[in-house]
Amino acid sequence: MGRPMAENLCRSGSDVTVYNRSREACDPLREVGAKIAESADDLFGQCGTVILMLADDRAADAVLGRNTPSFQSRVRGRLLINMGTHSPAYSHALEDDVIKTGGRFVEAPVSGSAGAAREARLVAILAGRPASLVLARRVIQPMCAELIETGSVPSAMRMKLAVNLYLVASVTALAEATHFADAASLDLRQFERIIAGGPLGNSVVSAKLEKMIGREFSAQAAVRDVVKNAQLIAAAVDGLAVEAPLLRESLARFTDVRDRGCAADDMAAVLKSYESDPT
Repeated sequence: MGRPMAENLCRSGSDVTVYNRSREACDPLREVGAKIAESADDLFGQCGTVILMLADDRAADAVLGRNTPSFQSRVRGRLLINMGTHSPAYSHALEDDVIKTGGRFVEAPVSGSAGAAREARLVAILAGRPASLVLARRVIQPMCAELIETGSVPSAMRMKLAVNLYLVASVTALAEATHFADAASLDLRQFERIIAGGPLGNSVVSAKLEKMIGREFSAQAAVRDVVKNAQLIAAAVDGLAVEAPLLRESLARFTDVRDRGCAADDMAAVLKSYESDPT
């Protein structure tokens, strides 16, 4: 996700410096005008606003130097925009640490796949202090089709988890329906036309159903990432003591598919959890 997002920033005319702990991942961005930071300290030294798009809490803490003496020098006087997906508790604690250190913080997780990132069709969900939100909107606009503010941190992360719950359960339900249609010897292309052309049709349904029918599972949203996000949702559900049986069933099925060696497949591969021979 981070690479196409950075490419869109570069193409918008923004002055962009990028850093990745795997140095070679940055090289293609040089071709679209990005400057390459040699280290995290180099990045923070060059930038007044830093966007984080990282896999998990550990990666974010490592780049920020959190719980080390580097954290203060990297964060003070800067605006941090965290566009990755984390637990609400983590995001809230990070905001506290950033503000205490003299920085500013906005959480801005995004809804959308790698394809939406390439086409600048992401929906960003923003939360933070009003003055910081004004600045963040200007910075991330070139990457997004829509920006929606939800209030104070961690309301954006909670909103992202609610949206992801719907997505994960919907794709699981689509896989179950596809498996039923196939077992009933129905024409899957007719099934696809009826779903896509009716009130249940949308871009996600069309993309995932095409993958399920064609058994082409190159990743737009990888199974391993779905498991991570579903685990975050499950933890948030437990914290609120609310019912989420569809989420729990979906998490079990995605975990099963991941453990079968399909972690890098697209989330449409949850179809394999319904099959005794998932080849």
